[in-house]
Amino acid sequence: MWPGVDLSEEKGLEMRKWVLSGILAAEEMYLSHLEALLIPMKPLRAAATTSQPMLTIQQIETIFFKVPELHEIHKDFYDSLLPRAQDWSLQQCVGDLFQKLASQLGVYRAFVDNYKVAVETADKCCQANAQFAEISENLKVKSTKDCKDQPAKNSLETLLYKPVDRVTRSTLVLHDLLKHTPSSHPDYPLLQDALRISQNFLSSINEEITPRRQSMTVKKGENRQLLRDRFMVELVEGSRKLRHVFLFTDLLLCTKLKKQAAGKGQQYDCKWYIPLADLTFQTIEDCESTPIPLVQDEEIDAIKIKISQIKNEIQREKRTTKGPKVIERLKKKLSEQESLLLLMSPNIAFRVANRNGKGFTLLIPSDYERAEWREMICEQQKKCDFSLTSLELQMLTNSCVKLQTVHTIPMTMNKEDDESPGLYGFLNVIVHSASGLQQSLNLYCSLEVDSFGYFVNKAKTRVYRDSTEPNWNEEFEIELEGSQTLRLLCYEKCSNKPKQSKEDRELTDKIMAKGQIKLDPQTLQNKDWQRTAFTMNGVEVKLSMKYASREFSLKRTPSRKQSGVFGVKINVVTKRERSKVPLIVRQCVEEIEQRGLEEVGIYRVSGVATDIQALKSAFDFNNKDVSVMMRGMDVNAVAGTLKLYFRELPEPLFTDELYLNFAGGIALSDSVAKESCMVNLLLSLPEPNLVTFLFLLEHLKRVAENESINKMSLYNLATVFGPTLLRPSDKDSKISYSSQPISMNDSWSLEVMAQVQVLLYFLQLESIPLPDSKRQSLLFSTEV
Repeated sequence: MWPGVDLSEEKGLEMRKWVLSGILAAEEMYLSHLEALLIPMKPLRAAATTSQPMLTIQQIETIFFKVPELHEIHKDFYDSLLPRAQDWSLQQCVGDLFQKLASQLGVYRAFVDNYKVAVETADKCCQANAQFAEISENLKVKSTKDCKDQPAKNSLETLLYKPVDRVTRSTLVLHDLLKHTPSSHPDYPLLQDALRISQNFLSSINEEITPRRQSMTVKKGENRQLLRDRFMVELVEGSRKLRHVFLFTDLLLCTKLKKQAAGKGQQYDCKWYIPLADLTFQTIEDCESTPIPLVQDEEIDAIKIKISQIKNEIQREKRTTKGPKVIERLKKKLSEQESLLLLMSPNIAFRVANRNGKGFTLLIPSDYERAEWREMICEQQKKCDFSLTSLELQMLTNSCVKLQTVHTIPMTMNKEDDESPGLYGFLNVIVHSASGLQQSLNLYCSLEVDSFGYFVNKAKTRVYRDSTEPNWNEEFEIELEGSQTLRLLCYEKCSNKPKQSKEDRELTDKIMAKGQIKLDPQTLQNKDWQRTAFTMNGVEVKLSMKYASREFSLKRTPSRKQSGVFGVKINVVTKRERSKVPLIVRQCVEEIEQRGLEEVGIYRVSGVATDIQALKSAFDFNNKDVSVMMRGMDVNAVAGTLKLYFRELPEPLFTDELYLNFAGGIALSDSVAKESCMVNLLLSLPEPNLVTFLFLLEHLKRVAENESINKMSLYNLATVFGPTLLRPSDKDSKISYSSQPISMNDSWSLEVMAQVQVLLYFLQLESIPLPDSKRQSLLFSTEV
């Protein structure tokens, strides 16, 4: 170790090498783009002095203005940087080269000033000369050293934009390098100075570049009482609109919060109302239904990460003495992100109509809440009278400010500091049985837990047919994200009705009973199973629960039985089996590809835990009938077995040694540098790990090809597998966050997001370029 450098800094210094290799790859690519521009210049100049010039000297000078100078600057930078990277050591300095490059950025000022004229001149020349138009559309960019592909064709306009794009990203690579350079390193002040010069230059030209880069009081009525209110999302002509909905004893009122004028308090606008006596619930057939605009899961998760980061900043500021203004500003940012999450999250339609048949679609996050609103409205419809003048409507709308019970969106920001932040980790739930039914029914249960203030469906039992006392005895593992409540809904399966879309499930499957319980951390901290029961509408459903914290659930315990496969190092298993990919991986993948590619929620929906344990035991004891067993089980149990295998590896597939490098590589700003770094890191994995990952990667891509049926996008699959294939060792987890105190839940959120992004990156790569030596070794390894 370099003197005076602690373990975390040494990790950072190792990462500098990977960052630098990525920067070199990006420079090599940029030089090839500049060279592609230079190639036609010489023949065009020569032709300009003949009797039949294609372009005049002045046109050539205008179109290719400063390109030779830019090529010379970057060729000199690349030629100086390469030998230092090849002769790498922890003490190696490169900051002086970046300083020199930054001092020459003035050439870009001249290029940017001329850019618009260059593009316009090239366009006019293309229109006037067909031969030049043909040349300008087919400029060949040479492949880099590591890539043996044919030269790619680019247009002149595309290549002329490359320097504009390059200069705007000049600070990003410096940020990346500084992030992994300790402040005590001699390179640190040099890189800081290069960054300062670059930032000053960029701030002076940003205004010019940005447009080219782009070329959101009244008392309660005596008879009218407020029963409940909440924020909802209304679907208006296909767009999501934030609304505050009030349910009174005689009407449903939908309002919009007005923008607050200076010096004025909150005010509501009435968007519409329906007297309960006239209100009907609509089905998809009853109305001209507009499809619900779904938001990608990655967008939702990105918002959640921002919320976690801002909450962490607020906690840090509370420990300092900077005053309340900073905290208020952060709380405002938090409110904006939580409002955005509220707007984007709900997908379950709650459709209502007035007496004229005019329909309104509200979106709610949970089937449980939709059932509550329907029940409350139905109860009031039995006993309500109604009369309302326009003046009374205005007065009622104004009074909502005082009557409202929900003042802020239902998020964690509204909790006091001493309130429980919720549980993070895994909750195992066994749904045992139900009793108290008056007649034989086809019954199933679903489980919901809250996540970031909203409830999401996490598991569903099989349908137990034609019974008054169904016995499911199914176990599920549910991931908790700051969860405080578990909800259970009991449905009667109504298969004789026409099939509806997912969000209208209650129109086909009737909710027979529902209930919820608080997840008490004190009770659940006990590692033993806790038995409980839901009593709802005369129906009792028995459950058992067991909680494991995130740290405990990810704790790796190597198997003592080295003859098995679970908990045994992957290289030990492949060597024993004389295979490139463990048999368990190949058999599970084969089974899923035969009958699970169109299974909705494959890999996301929990399999029955007892089936998974039976398959685990069969693989561990090398049961010859394991393939027959798999065919007789629900395909979600096979998927669960494969996930469990990777989770129980003593060392994750991406290895402890490279975890921090992968996490650092995915954060690189330059796309070419990132690809070079990530691919090189991947190829550094031990051969059994690499071959198994490539085999799994191709399988997951085939699963995602059926996304329209199975609802599993590449991002959904990355969310499921990322935290399993990449996990920090205990020491790396501490190093990663030693510089800034982050609460367990926030550090976990940020860490998981990085793990997901690493796997998603490889899933989205069209292909992974393999050197000849690796390609020969792996040639037959990744075929099913």
